[in-house]
Amino acid sequence: MNSPLPAFAAVVVAAGSGTRAGGAKQWRLLGGKPVVRWSVEALLKAGAQDVVVVVSAGSEAEAAEALHGLTGWRAVTGGAARTDSVKAGLTALGGPDDRPVLVHDAARPFLSAAVIARCIAALDQADGALPALPVADSLRRASPDGIVSGAVEREALWRAQTPQAFSLKTLTDAFAAWPADETATDEATMVERAGGRVKIVEGDARLMKLTYPEDFAMAEALIPRTVRIGQGYDVHRWGPGQWVWLCGLEIPHDQTLIGHSDADAGLHALTDAILGAIGEGDIGDHFPPTDDKWKGAPSDLFLKHAAGLVTARGGRISNVDVTLICERPKVKPHRQAMRERLAEILDIPLDAVSVKATTSEGLGFTGRGEGLAAQAVATVELPSR
Repeated sequence: MNSPLPAFAAVVVAAGSGTRAGGAKQWRLLGGKPVVRWSVEALLKAGAQDVVVVVSAGSEAEAAEALHGLTGWRAVTGGAARTDSVKAGLTALGGPDDRPVLVHDAARPFLSAAVIARCIAALDQADGALPALPVADSLRRASPDGIVSGAVEREALWRAQTPQAFSLKTLTDAFAAWPADETATDEATMVERAGGRVKIVEGDARLMKLTYPEDFAMAEALIPRTVRIGQGYDVHRWGPGQWVWLCGLEIPHDQTLIGHSDADAGLHALTDAILGAIGEGDIGDHFPPTDDKWKGAPSDLFLKHAAGLVTARGGRISNVDVTLICERPKVKPHRQAMRERLAEILDIPLDAVSVKATTSEGLGFTGRGEGLAAQAVATVELPSR
């Protein structure tokens, strides 16, 4: 069994503007939760007694929303440079001189308990610790116009990550000694300059830094996911009319389906399938038929709502399959348009959408032309918790 970690605190730097990422990346959703929340949750779960999140002036509301429901953290306002922000975090922390303090970039969301433990353990042997990975690629120097001008020896080179760990006194002394007119790359640089010994510990390839927009797609791909399957079934009776709504299309017909909304049985069944896959009840729970607000409502609203719930949890809809059971109208002439409409509503590829139709060979209420039935199956991927 692993020994419990000594009491430690953390400063999470979340004051950047995220210009290269296209905006403030610390508040952007990743796997259904804000980027900054990944790190704060990891630190609190590992046992951090105090987590100070450093934000830019005016971002306090974003921090409160991103970290809603978590206890053991507080926000302080940072400065123009990283050095100023970390210093503000340290000032807010306080505590005994020997208190281990981890300084972590919010832009590195996949922080593991193992990395935290390695950093803290290394303080028994050095004044500071930082996780790092050896450089695997060959390196080249190049002129400004891109012409190679020589190779770089990589044997002693490492890719530094965060969190970086130090005792509170070691770090505050290093800040006090750092020249006011210089900008430090990171805290390890400051401690080294002050004469401290910083030890490299094993990093984590997943502890990537989100810098550019394309990094988010890679990060999403790294999140472990669970596949869920839901099914839905709906029935509506026929009544007088000149058109019918099926799978989001208005189809001319000599009858219409009767219901509280537009009675689109295909969309109702599919909405229930998606809600079932994420354990969110059924369509009646979200849009009660007793509520006049939804009388005559277009059913694509219901389907978009279900899809939005999946997105809010960091999930994605992998594929959907709808089967319409009726003698009339003929579905095949409209099937491709139905698929395209469902793909549009759900924002998924066309080849992830199937629409089929069958009859009941004259049997039952559908065979007698009394009504239409629809079945649906949806496959959803959700982040593993």
